[in-house]
Amino acid sequence: MKGLFFTGTDTGVGKTVVTAQVARWLRAQGQPVRVCKPVATGGRPVAGGLLCEDTEQLAAAVGHAQTADEITPWAFAEPVAPPVAARLAGKPLTLADLISAVRANVRPDALLLVEGVGGLLCPLTERATVADLLAELGLPAVVVARRSLGTLNHTLLTLEVARGRGLPVAGVVVSETTPPHDLADQTNIEELRRRIDVPLLAVVPWRTPDEDEIPAALAAVDWRRLCAGERVRP
Repeated sequence: MKGLFFTGTDTGVGKTVVTAQVARWLRAQGQPVRVCKPVATGGRPVAGGLLCEDTEQLAAAVGHAQTADEITPWAFAEPVAPPVAARLAGKPLTLADLISAVRANVRPDALLLVEGVGGLLCPLTERATVADLLAELGLPAVVVARRSLGTLNHTLLTLEVARGRGLPVAGVVVSETTPPHDLADQTNIEELRRRIDVPLLAVVPWRTPDEDEIPAALAAVDWRRLCAGERVRP
């Protein structure tokens, strides 16, 4: 399995946007790519099941070459943590279910981008977390962090968890989910760069929802080398 696992320092940090844009970049380079978010919550009813917004974005990023069910086979209606949503739906999840969902998307010629939910310690099943899934898959992780007050603490905590569990981290992407507006937003990037021992791959500037062009900061990263497990310094 060659690819990357995108995790976040929190929910709502721009993880899906970054994953989708990397998928679009790979496609633009002529590289076959597949995406998978094995479980998602907050789905809306559609013909044949539930559709989550994150799954829609990922499907669009690969030109709808995969169905929503292929990308996210475990979708739940309630916008809560996956084990809670699964319990409410009467469909308990196991780690084996989620591993199988990811591996079903592996193709010999394609890179695979997997997106988790929330952060590394977000519960996935009654016992397992995102970190447990990542450990089983063995993919390098890309940590997506929100640029705001708290970025330093949240990112360093995430990297500490990854280090303690022996999880490979390809690097950090900082995402501006709102326009920078105060001193913390303007200065924490360099402070973060000083304190982490993995590459700060990109800082993705805030964009309006109608902007569809791949951000230059992401396009400057050699994502194919990262997917192959190579170390890349921006």
